[in-house]
Amino acid sequence: MSTALTPSAVSLPPATGAWREGDPPGRRQWHVQEEPLALEAGGELPGVRLAFETWGRLAPDRSNAVLVLHALTGDSHVSGAAGPAHPTPGWWNGLIGPGLALDSDRWFVVAPNVLGGCQGSTGPSSTRPDGRTWGGSFPYLTQRDQVTAEADVADALGIDRWALVIGGSMGGMRALEWAVSHPERVASLLLLACPAAAGAEQIAYANIQLHAIRSDPGWHGGDYHDASPGNGPHTGLGLARRLAHVTYRSERELQTRFSRTPQGAEDPWHGGRFQVESYLDHHAAKLIRRFDAASYVVLTEAMNSHDIGRGRGGVQTALRRVTADTLVAGVDSDRLYPLSQQAELANGITGSDRVRVIESPSGHDGFLNETAQVSALISELTD
Repeated sequence: MSTALTPSAVSLPPATGAWREGDPPGRRQWHVQEEPLALEAGGELPGVRLAFETWGRLAPDRSNAVLVLHALTGDSHVSGAAGPAHPTPGWWNGLIGPGLALDSDRWFVVAPNVLGGCQGSTGPSSTRPDGRTWGGSFPYLTQRDQVTAEADVADALGIDRWALVIGGSMGGMRALEWAVSHPERVASLLLLACPAAAGAEQIAYANIQLHAIRSDPGWHGGDYHDASPGNGPHTGLGLARRLAHVTYRSERELQTRFSRTPQGAEDPWHGGRFQVESYLDHHAAKLIRRFDAASYVVLTEAMNSHDIGRGRGGVQTALRRVTADTLVAGVDSDRLYPLSQQAELANGITGSDRVRVIESPSGHDGFLNETAQVSALISELTD
């Protein structure tokens, strides 16, 4: 276990500055775990480092801490502008800040980059203790491993109990795992667009994405990080992103936005694209510039491993371990994690009454896009 630290003395690796009162909100920090992390699948991971960002100030009694957990290709930069340290703006801008749902004048908000990720936390692109890049030898992770690493960050900050844990999609899986593995540490819980366990269709979609990356000639078994700059399984990652993005949106939205319209002056009959193809190309190119394909593989496999009932007597028995005041919400147009999966959570968790429905044409991404509706859910738990 780590030594408990005050927020003004968070442990950082060499070449980084310690957090000082008055630093800008959202400044990336790091926590290094002192002991190897024992893994659920066997073995251990040494030298675990998690990047995280914070907003607000921790109360003297540490009662105002909120944990925000990101989805597959998110990171610790929940809120703020893009800049040298962050390739993209905050992925949930509009939720954190003075007067917003997660009011930084009231709450101390913590957002870690997940273990296995590629935005500052230990992952396949990180250096092993022997000086080599992990690459394809990076171990298999589960959601429980990732939560164990996050719990070590909470210990380092001296946070024994979160006032609220919130997450959507993959972040919702980890939020649920927090509430089941550490019920005494979660006072309130907001689960968005996530299941109790990954289903067959979700694993099938993931399988195609994993094959796209691993079939790329640039994959090299995951050992491509030390190759010439620009090399790697970029084509495969782009294909994976295209498929994933289709599952993140709804058929109705795609049809309304794009229909069969060509892209600009391009002629689909003569090598050109439809607008929807250009849209997918755009999102593939964006991800390739900012995300590591091996992290995409590790995190996708961790999502496939998600089963809150594994080793706990099944899903319903596991859900009864949750003691937090809980809201479960899904998106009415979500075809990746449909409302029936959120209904299973709401019905099984004692502290939850019913599924809240986020109305959105955006499909699964509605939990990210419908900021006003998510803010209302947060207020329902925190007011």
